[in-house]
Amino acid sequence: MPEAPTAPTDARDAEVEAERPALVGLAYRMLGTVADAEDAVQEGFARWYRMPLEERDAIERPGAWLMRVVSRVCLDQLGSARHRHERYVGEWLPEPLPTADAARFAVRSADDPLDRAMLDESVSTALLVVLESLTPAERVAFVLHDVFAMSFAEIAEVVGRTPAACRQLAASARRHVRERREGVVSRERHDEVVRAFVAAAGSGRLDSLISLLDPDVVLVSDGGGFATAARRRVLGPDHVARFVAGILTQRGPALEWSLHETADGLTLAFGEEGVVDTVAVVEVRGDRVSQTWIMRNPEKLRRWNAPPVS
Repeated sequence: MPEAPTAPTDARDAEVEAERPALVGLAYRMLGTVADAEDAVQEGFARWYRMPLEERDAIERPGAWLMRVVSRVCLDQLGSARHRHERYVGEWLPEPLPTADAARFAVRSADDPLDRAMLDESVSTALLVVLESLTPAERVAFVLHDVFAMSFAEIAEVVGRTPAACRQLAASARRHVRERREGVVSRERHDEVVRAFVAAAGSGRLDSLISLLDPDVVLVSDGGGFATAARRRVLGPDHVARFVAGILTQRGPALEWSLHETADGLTLAFGEEGVVDTVAVVEVRGDRVSQTWIMRNPEKLRRWNAPPVS
């Protein structure tokens, strides 16, 4: 049997290939890592190219067909993802995206500034952490409807439920997201607190750092078994402040750090000799840091060290 083609064979296939970044963005929002997203999209394209040419030509909207297929692949993967996460070494966090990739995977259809802001946030670590707490069907329905504006009739084809049931799934997910994100400050206020947090951490004054932390602050770090990280969540201002101060002390003068604009607002990147080995994302409520997510797994930091795409 001849192998399925892996590259576009005509102008229409070339047009279909142009959908790949948007599809990776779709799958990333569902699965939480770019590697898993790319695998899901590759499976979708493999199914496309395995079809006889006449069947491909009969599909009026190839992009919509691929979106449904990739979504079904993601739904299947989400069913087993929780078992994989349970076997993961330490805490599992979604992969933080640098600005270039967040823009590349953005949704292009939003004209209203408020909608645009929501879609930008849809690739944020903060929102992806919330999406991890949804059921697979809720997550798929939320991403397809609220982010990609897919109808409930189309979503029903993906999740195998009625359109009315899909409407309920999306509503439940939206309510959960709203509750978990309630009280989060504006981007401007977030960035002000992050700058103060950086200054306090750099000053070496533990009391200054503690004053910027919410009484219920939580720090989660993901090393994946490849890098040093806290195996359990760090709770409370005193413990979190000492954990952060300890990182800076242990790394010493060789440590390099920089602030980056991301979908989460200002985000900290650390490393040595120009190589990023740690990315810290924070959530701010009121005037204090309420959550800190620290990524140290090198498998999830490759894009922070990749050369820029021309």
